[in-house]
Amino acid sequence: MEVPPGAQPGDLLGRWTTVRTACIDITALNPPPSPEEVFAYFQRLPLPQLTTSHAPPGRGLAGLPVVFWTDAPITQTFTVDVRGYAVVIVAEAQRYTWRTGDPAAPTLTTTVPGGAYPEQATEHLYRSGTYTASLTVTWGATFTVDGSAPADVPGTTTTDGPPVTFDVVEAAAVLTNPYD
Repeated sequence: MEVPPGAQPGDLLGRWTTVRTACIDITALNPPPSPEEVFAYFQRLPLPQLTTSHAPPGRGLAGLPVVFWTDAPITQTFTVDVRGYAVVIVAEAQRYTWRTGDPAAPTLTTTVPGGAYPEQATEHLYRSGTYTASLTVTWGATFTVDGSAPADVPGTTTTDGPPVTFDVVEAAAVLTNPYD
């Protein structure tokens, strides 16, 4: 049968003829989402932009380390509908890349979010000046389809947190008279 000009998918082109009446398995017509398809969804998820915390707050002291960490949640769970399948994606922060703002040591990479002193995992010694530090988080994930066994999402995605600017100052020695 020839398709008339202007016909759209789903338009009726002729009369229906019943060939047989039966139940047909249409699973092959709508297979479960592939890992690559889930990865495409994973890349578009609203993953958090983790904030950079640092100590000491406000100003650092030249020659003493500035400690970096993030307190934000490092695991996020999302449920998405992919062609009628309930896909649960569990994203987890895998790598933290700290941009120090110091040309002498531009990045520091860890696999943990760190913490304030004494649980620090990332620290940097600065000279006096003004610096802008930021954090890029690399996320990996696993997924399930309609309650299946978990599988790895093939690939990672990243988020960039907001930058934080701080000053590092030199300590000045001051002589005092202990008898005053």
